[in-house]
Amino acid sequence: MSTDSVSTATSTIRVHRMSSLEVRASVSLAAIFALRMFGLFLIMPVFSVFAQTLSMDNDTFLVGLAIGIYGLTQSLFYIPYGWASDRLGRKPVIIFGLIVFAVGGFVAALSNDLYWIIAGRAIQGAGAISSAVIACVSDLTSEANRMKAMAMIGGSIGISFTAAIVLAPTLFHVLGMSGLFWIITILAVLAIFLVLWAVPELPTLPIHLKVAPAPFYEVLCHLELLRLNFGVFVLHATQTALFVAIPRMLVAAGLPVSLHWKVYFPVMLLSFIAMIPLIIAVEKRGKTKTVLVSSIALIGLSQFALAELPSTVMVMMTVLFFYFLGFNVLEASQPSLVSKLAPRSLKGAAIGVYNTTQALGLFSGGIIGGFLMNHLDHTWIFLFFGAVALLWLIIAAPMRVSLTPHS
Repeated sequence: MSTDSVSTATSTIRVHRMSSLEVRASVSLAAIFALRMFGLFLIMPVFSVFAQTLSMDNDTFLVGLAIGIYGLTQSLFYIPYGWASDRLGRKPVIIFGLIVFAVGGFVAALSNDLYWIIAGRAIQGAGAISSAVIACVSDLTSEANRMKAMAMIGGSIGISFTAAIVLAPTLFHVLGMSGLFWIITILAVLAIFLVLWAVPELPTLPIHLKVAPAPFYEVLCHLELLRLNFGVFVLHATQTALFVAIPRMLVAAGLPVSLHWKVYFPVMLLSFIAMIPLIIAVEKRGKTKTVLVSSIALIGLSQFALAELPSTVMVMMTVLFFYFLGFNVLEASQPSLVSKLAPRSLKGAAIGVYNTTQALGLFSGGIIGGFLMNHLDHTWIFLFFGAVALLWLIIAAPMRVSLTPHS
């Protein structure tokens, strides 16, 4: 199969206009994702610097643990949440997870101790709703329009990330870290109301169209899903490791925390704009594999560039642009592929496995980044994850991209 080959059925797919229900579902679910992810991202640009006021020995391992711990607890709950959403319904599972997430924010908001903040972040991670949300998107959109819906969610994550890193320094200065966690808690409550009032009710399939349950091992043994699972692990490990190092690197380069938005805002805005034609290339022109592999290469090259190039503000801005271009494309496209490749009766579970590896990546990136920063320096963080991204590129290269779902 050639580099850009897709199934014969894929070549006949035409671009369809989204129905009003699909638009409503996509926008409301993207908004839920955005509110939750904004809360998670909000502490990332400032926590590494803030934690120095709590940890007398400047232990960056604990900083990495606090940033990444929610990923560990998410990894324990994504599969159960996905499985439960297949059986109990998407909405009840999403609401329950948001309540747990809000409780975690409440615990962290009341904490002035690094260990209790870590505990609050761990509870936040137990509200692992992403698999149920993405499965809900899959239920409420047609195959032809699913990439658009996933791109909306990817875009909402990009927007929430941009807003968080732009606003975090100012909000932190005015409200403190406790205030940031109160904002996170309030946003989780708002997301619950969106689930109740904005997300359409899921359609009930007629008996003759319902699909018999597939064995769970099909999710765990599917080669292409395994490639995507490994990829999202590496993608999010690089993200959390990045924010162990970058805030301190910017401070060392002479840019105070209150001005870090001047780096993050243009980087995220331009990378989001540059992502749009790449997503169009995936959807309209069947360039799925080329775009995915190129984006992986950008992730790896940016890691090596951060390790080897001078750590000036302009250099970091340039490299971060290419990193987040690759990141945004992969964040938007990979979940769509998972939902299309997974057995129909196990979409929630398959997305749960995918999100589990994503969460383990978040945790591992924080822990490894903190460890390397503690014992070596930031250069070794980027060299390590550059090598891991190279391994990801090798694993992804033989990918057989098929957009025809299993029966």
